[in-house]
Order: sequence, then structure tokens, then C-alpha cells
Amino acid sequence: MGVALTRAAQWTTAGFGAGTLELTPLNESLLKDIVKFVESFGTKYPQEAEFVFKESLQWPTTLEPSEFESGYVVSGSTVKSEENSKDGEPLLFLSGSDIKVSSFGQLSRLLHFAKDKKLKETQACLEDFEFANGCRAPPWRQMQGEICYLSVKPHDCDCIYLTCSTAGVFVNGGIESDTEEINYERCSDIYKDLVTILREKSAKFSENISKQQHSFFGAKKKEKKKKRPPLPEAEEIPNLPQTSTASQKSPSVKRRMVRKLEPSLKWTSSVTLQEKQDSIKESQEEKSLPTTTERTKSLISSTSTGRTHSLTGKSSVKIEDLISESSSESEEEDEQPDHRQEGQTDLPSEYWQIQKLVKYLKGGNQTATVIALCSMRDFNLSQETCQLAIRDVGGLEVLINLLETDDVKCKIGSLKILKEISHNPQIRRTIVDLGGLPIMVDILDSPDKNLKCLAAETIAHVAKFKRARRTVRQHGGIKKLVELLDYAQGKTDPGHYHSIYEIKDVEVARCGALALWSCSKSHANKEAIRKAGGIPRLARLLKSPHQNMLIPVVGTLQECASEEHYRAAIKAERIIESLVKNLSSENEVLQEHCAMAIYQCAEDEETRDLVRQHGGLKPLASLLNNTDNKKRLAAVTGAIWKCAISRENVTKFREFKTIETLVGLLTNQPEEVLVNVVGALGECCQEPENRAIIRRCGGIQPLVNLLVGTNQALLVNVTKAVGACAAEPESMIIIDRLDGVRLLWSLLKNPHPDVKASAAWALCPCIENAKDAGEMVRSFVGGLELVVNLLKSENKEVLASVCAAITNIAKDQENLAVITDHGVVPLLSKLANTNNDKLRRHLAEAISRCCMWGRNRIAFGEHKAVAPLVRYLKSKDTDVHRATAQALYQLSEDANNCITMHENGAVKLLLDMVGSPDEVLQEAAAGCIANIRRLALATEKARYS
Repeated sequence: MGVALTRAAQWTTAGFGAGTLELTPLNESLLKDIVKFVESFGTKYPQEAEFVFKESLQWPTTLEPSEFESGYVVSGSTVKSEENSKDGEPLLFLSGSDIKVSSFGQLSRLLHFAKDKKLKETQACLEDFEFANGCRAPPWRQMQGEICYLSVKPHDCDCIYLTCSTAGVFVNGGIESDTEEINYERCSDIYKDLVTILREKSAKFSENISKQQHSFFGAKKKEKKKKRPPLPEAEEIPNLPQTSTASQKSPSVKRRMVRKLEPSLKWTSSVTLQEKQDSIKESQEEKSLPTTTERTKSLISSTSTGRTHSLTGKSSVKIEDLISESSSESEEEDEQPDHRQEGQTDLPSEYWQIQKLVKYLKGGNQTATVIALCSMRDFNLSQETCQLAIRDVGGLEVLINLLETDDVKCKIGSLKILKEISHNPQIRRTIVDLGGLPIMVDILDSPDKNLKCLAAETIAHVAKFKRARRTVRQHGGIKKLVELLDYAQGKTDPGHYHSIYEIKDVEVARCGALALWSCSKSHANKEAIRKAGGIPRLARLLKSPHQNMLIPVVGTLQECASEEHYRAAIKAERIIESLVKNLSSENEVLQEHCAMAIYQCAEDEETRDLVRQHGGLKPLASLLNNTDNKKRLAAVTGAIWKCAISRENVTKFREFKTIETLVGLLTNQPEEVLVNVVGALGECCQEPENRAIIRRCGGIQPLVNLLVGTNQALLVNVTKAVGACAAEPESMIIIDRLDGVRLLWSLLKNPHPDVKASAAWALCPCIENAKDAGEMVRSFVGGLELVVNLLKSENKEVLASVCAAITNIAKDQENLAVITDHGVVPLLSKLANTNNDKLRRHLAEAISRCCMWGRNRIAFGEHKAVAPLVRYLKSKDTDVHRATAQALYQLSEDANNCITMHENGAVKLLLDMVGSPDEVLQEAAAGCIANIRRLALATEKARYS
């Protein structure tokens, strides 16, 4: 294989940038060597021949389907090999004039079928060839930092053989006549770029370069820039001047773009001490000009004139757009400290090399600018040092200005760099400050699909914070991104293999979905996606066979599903069925996002039923068995939690042994997993049979152990689960032995209202099912006073749960006496004027129970609690009726309370409930009416006597 790669690299050097290669005797000899090597590969190396390429070789072929023999399925103009990869993809696929081959074994067989077309097929496969990382040098030379080899024939000197490397450009030994191979040995100094070395080697070239009157962009540096009126932006935007290189559109002149250079292997550039000193000197000279940050600071207060990109656009900024941003939308990234490099001598050589390249971008001519763009991508742009080097010397302004030229290749080069460096939060904020997003949104209208893809993907990287997302929407970006989804229309048949052009259409749609995914984190953008017709388009793309397409599509739906009207639309578009289907995908990332989307949608009962009806519960349960991928595990457990809200689903989970598996996940898991696991168990143990399963599996102790945590969501769920388990007497014994009740009581001091409420609800079954509940409660020093004081809370859920706890506490006479001394009666009475039915029910029950001590009945009347209670009888909630009738019955033992009830029309309301099928309600209503009538008769007798 190494010989073939070497030959291919040599073959491409002579025709660098030419598109096709002239078939010279040398090239023909190379082709024959490659054919000979590949044709015999299958027999010489049978094991290696079966190896499947990471990426298929693809080229336009002249072979006809009829030329293929046994081992292939021929259907019209399509040919598929019977030999497939592990993913089920054919190792050879011919569709029309395009062919894809994925192994040396298939290449060997193809050359056998080609017969007299062997050389032509090989040439078509290798023409303008480059490795996947963009380099043309063979891998072992890439390790030395070499990228490609050029042969240059100036007008006034002999042919020069050059090596382009990460350290610069130098003359190599040329092609040796005896072996016809490249002599890689360096035969000159290292020059910083191609232009510099050609200036020195060719006087004619140097003279022509010096005579150029205009820069690559065709604009004179002294030409005044036009100003555009600013938009009424809500926040100040720095007034950053444009660089001289890209202030105007480029003229229509013929240019040749040097191909992209992006080595995949990492190496350290060899830089001499003198070169480093020269770099430092140049950087110090540039210090006389204000840096990006300095200019920003000096002009931050001025908004009367500003950068045109950030202050112009097709759509104006509306004040309602600013207001409509979701107030609950969290900023994914905080403002991070500026990691600007302070010490110059400690910086790596790459930092200075990049700054030199930016200098050529700023003021260079056509050749220097293009080479600088390509060379910049030669560096590891994922490193922060390289990213900040571009920013610190003003490179971002230049790159953004390049997006406004007329040259497509120039735009592509700039976007490729911006796409890589915009992973850095500081860089993407600066891109927004410089007005880069509106330009990228405009590029989405470009007819060039490569530009569309790069612009959308860069937007996806930049729109990671609120202001960026708002900018995309305000400049019409949401609608344009939604329209990109149409590019994949008609290309969602899993059995249909596409040409390279169709694949590019799919890539356009994928990048559009990726950008929508980032933008969909804001409420206003979700609404904009919906209005632009995003939901049906996303639903259609869910049928795509391309998994890299599905991930951003499902991710966008996952974000949007947090909105109720979106969930209704998701049901209407039959999206749940597709989500369930993709749970069985082999792609773990896709499984994760499908599970997350189900988690969001399963708040709705109908959705939970759809998940069960489409067979989604079993794959969710089976995914619990793989615990290595924690992100996917969190998504799956979340989906199970929400689906378990429906009792029918819980029955299915019990059949799949899901409860036992969930108990096993209560230890050694991250909190985001534990929250969902405990939430699911809390729903499952609402049924007695499941509570017994949890106890038998040893789940009580790990649940109680989680009560000492600090995660609020986890505490809410674990208190619910422990409380549900406490309804089973056998489990309650274990909870009490593990000191679980004391831990629950201590959570009443938690500052978060939801934790307080959940702990109070959990205490109710604990007190109800404890063997000696009264003594247990009294053993908590200050516990009763704490509970009574919680009646001063303003949170309705806390109040309802505390009233429920007081109802159980007051069953013990000693405890009732204690809470009475702590002022429970006036505090309960103060809550009587409420319209919340949940609070009404538990408040009435607490009042009913507290009437059992001393003169509390009279005290409730004195604190004006009776009349509001009578109004509870007008509620539509039967549970409220029952609790209120019982409370009124207890209060009616006092004559003054009876008078108040009669005056407020209680008798008529109670009479309507005497015929209720609820025996408790019927008995309480009848008892209360009897007490009121007895009082009336007693009063009548007293009057006559």
C-alpha cells in the first residue's frame, strides 16, 4: 500500500493545480506501476485486501454495468457488490457514471473487469489526488512537516523543484533520473512563502510582482469607505475600523486558488533562532498600531459610526424581539477572561507565524493573500494559541471582510478558518461584535452549496449564546436555515444510493439543521422555526438514512419539544414513531438525542401512550444495560422516568425487569443519571408490587443514602421515592432503622421550596406507618416548631405539604398539644382565604384534626376561619368537599361557629352533599347539618322558655 501511495504522490506533483494531468511518458509509467501493484494486491495480500477503507474512493467511470461478472447485483444502471461492510454497505457501488470502491480487493477485481480501460480508470481515480487531510506528500514525509511538491518553470531560469512544508518553502533535490523518484533532501534555505523564494530565484518574477498596481481585492488603500446607517441595536457594539484589504468587492479577474492544506499529523515546525527573533521584531513593530482590543476599548462608548456589518441588515431590530427573548433562557457560556498573551518570548513559534500570515492577509497582493489563507489552515486551529494569534493581530476583521468579496474560493477559505476557530467562546463573541453573523446569513442565499454549508456550520458554532442567536433571527437567518432543509427533499429513501451531487444536497440540509439546533435554544427562535415551517421539514428528514443528518434534526426537535405547542405538532407529524425507531440505531449519539426528545415530549400523556404503542419501552429498557456512555444513560433514564408517569407503561417496565436494573444504577453514577433513575423509581413505586421489588432488590438503603446530597433536583426525586416506599410497612422499618425519617425532617430546612415540599410530603407516609409515630416525632428536637413555622411560607406547594404533615402529626394528642402551643391555630386560620384547591383540601384536613384539642374549635372561629371554609363547598373538587365537610363538622361543635356557618349558607350547600355516593362526605355533611339544627332548636327552646 505504501508503494502505491508514494507513486500517487509523485504522479500528482507535476500537475499541481492543473485539474487534469497530461499523460507524459513518466506519468504513464507511474500509472502502469500502480495498476500492476493494485491488480495483484488481492492475491498477494488476501487479508489486507478485505480491509474496508474509512472513506470510499470515488471517481467518474466509463465502465458499464454489463462488464461486471459474478459477485455483483446489476439493476439497470446500478451495480452493487454482494460483499458488504459491517454496516451493510456494498464495498463497490456503481450508479450511472459514478463509482465508489471501499477495499483493495474490490479495486483489484475492478481492474480485472476494466481490461483495456485499466490505465484510464486508474488515472480518473488518482487525478488531482490528495489525502483526506488535504496533503499531497506521502504519510512518512508528512511526519517531517511536508505538504506537497511543486515543479515551477520561470521564464528566465531552469525548472525549480520545491517542497512546501509547515516550516516554509525550500528547494528539494528534484526527480532523480535513475529512479524517477523525488529526492526529498533540502537544497536551499527555508523561505517563508512561495512568493519570497520565487522573487529570489527569478528576476522576471520579481519585476512583475513589483509592477502590480492593485491588491488582490482591487481597492486602493486610500479609498474612503462608505458608511451605512446603524440599526437600533439594544446593546453597544464596538466601532471597529475595517482593514484595508477587504474594504471593497474584488474585480472580476482570473485567479487560481491554491488547494486547501490541512495536515492531519501533528508536528513541531523547526524554526531557527534568527527566524524567531525576526518574528518577535515584526510583532513589536506592529505594536505601534492599535490592537483589536485597544481599538474596542477606545471606541466602546461611540455608536454613532460603527462597523457596517454589525449595524446593517435586511431586517431592522424590533424592540419586541428583544422583549420576546425567553427570560428563562440560560446563557450557555459566561463572559470568560481574555487570555491575551502577555509575554512574547514565551509564546510558541506558531503564534508568530500566524501573525505574519495575517499581515499578508491585510495588505498582500493576490498571490500572497491566497497563499496566506491556505497556509493558515495548515496550523492546528483547534489550539487556543493559534486562535488568539489570529484575533490579537486583527485577523478576525480581515477574515470577515473577505466574506464580502466576489471570489467564491476566497469566501470558502475564510469560512473554513472561521468555522474552526469559532469553537472558542472568545472568538465567537468577537465575531458577533464585528458583525460577522449578518454576512454569514446573507451567504446562505449563495448558489454555491459549499458556501451554504460552511456558512450554516459556522453559524452553528457561533450561535452558542443569546445575543448571537438573536442576531441570526433579526437578520432573517431562521427562515433561510429552515429553507436549507428542503435540499434533502426526496433523498430520504434508505434503499436509494445518491450521486456525489445528491450527497452535497444532503450536506446542505445537515448544516442547516446543525445551525437550527444551536439557534433553537431560545424561545423566540423556536417560534420563528415553527412559523417558517420547520416542523414538517424536520419530520420529513427524520426518515433520512443519513445518521449525521438525523443527529442535528433530532437535536433541534429535542430543544423545541420543551414548548407545549411544539409537542402537539410533534404528535401531529407522527414524529414519535420515528424517534422510537431510531432508538434501535447503532449510533449512540443518535440514540441519546432520540431519548432526550422522548424525555421532553413525554410530559404529555398521549405521547407516553404513543411511545408504548410504537414499541419504544423495550429498547429504552435494553439501553440501560450499557452504562459506559453516561450522556446516553442520562437521556435514556430521563425518558423512562417520564414514560413511567403512566401506569400502563410501568406495567411494561415491570415485565422487562426495568425496576431491578434501575435499582442497580443507584450507586456509582453521575448526578444527572441519578436524578432520572430516582425519578423513575419514584413513579414506579406508586404501585405496591413495585415497592416490594425495590425492597427485595436492596434499593431502600441507597435511596436513603441519597438524602444527604445537595443536588436540588435529586433531593426532590429521592424524597418522593422514599416517601412512596414508606407506604409499605416492611420498607418503613428499614427507612426508620437507617435514620431516614430524621434525614427527611432535616430537609425541611433546605432553602429550596421544592425540596421542602417534597420532604414534607414524604414525611406523611412515614408518620402514618411508623410503629410509634408520636414518640418518633417528638424525638426530633425542635422538629415540631420547625413544621409549624413553615406555615409562614408563601409557596403554595410548601403550605399544602406542611398542612398534610400536620394532619398526620396531630393524630398524636401530645404532639397536637405541642403544635397548639407553637401557634398552629392562628397560622392555619390565616391561610383559609385561598382559592388553591390543593391547599384547601389539606388545610381543611389539618383544621379538622386540630379541632380535637382543647379550645381549638373556638379559637378557629375567633380567628375567622369558618366563613372561608364554607366557601370551599362551592369548589368542583370532591376531595375538597370531603375534607371541608369533616372540618365543618368538627367546628360545628361550637355554637358560635354554627351561627357563622348558617349565616354563610352552609346548610343549603351541605344538603346537596348528603346524597353523595362518598360515604365519608355524606356522613360529615349530615353530622354538620344535625349540629346546626340542634343549635337552632336549642336557641328556639331558650327563646320560649
